[in-house]
Amino acid sequence: MSDLDLLLQRTIAAISQSDPLIKLLEQVRLGRMQAGDPGLRAITESWLAEYRKAIDSPGLTRQSLLRIDPAPRVTVLMEQGILSRDHEGVRRLLADFIQALSRASS
Repeated sequence: MSDLDLLLQRTIAAISQSDPLIKLLEQVRLGRMQAGDPGLRAITESWLAEYRKAIDSPGLTRQSLLRIDPAPRVTVLMEQGILSRDHEGVRRLLADFIQALSRASS
């Protein structure tokens, strides 16, 4: 396994640790938790910060970054009312992702 593969695996693991989609989205869908629940908000904010940190990892190539594109996950969270398009953390994450793509090697 190459160094790039290991870096990508570590990056995905870091993002996954606080991913609200994995554990909490189903609770919202089932009505057991509200989209505005303070605990869910805290986890989501932590996830956004971790994601921003992860995409800033030195050494990630453009291809690696495209594999961890946050847009699909953010879209699902917006569709469920957990995040909004004008949320500061969402704007920053998507802007940071575009910036990381522009500076990444092929």
